[in-house]
Amino acid sequence: MRTFSLALKFILELLAFASLAYWGARTGSGATSVLLAIAAPAAAIALWAVFAAPRSARRLPAAPRIALELCVFAAAVAALFAAGAPVAAVVLAILVVASTALLTRFDQWEA
Repeated sequence: MRTFSLALKFILELLAFASLAYWGARTGSGATSVLLAIAAPAAAIALWAVFAAPRSARRLPAAPRIALELCVFAAAVAALFAAGAPVAAVVLAILVVASTALLTRFDQWEA
């Protein structure tokens, strides 16, 4: 179950980035949507890589890092709602809550 918990978190990270790209593609038109589809997930990936990745030299301490990670997930859920995909947004939110519970239960926030 511990392995599942970490795998779920990783899958959710990828889904969050994909959700932001989907929002960008559905927002605006033409070049604007392409730019947003690239820039939104790129910004989230950059923040995650610098401040949340396990091997980052600038990894934040646990409390602010967890807050950052949950903010990225919340932004992904909001992006799905804004893009007109409420069912996907609710499913993602439920999975994030489940992942958060598992990570807390197994004390895996430092992994």
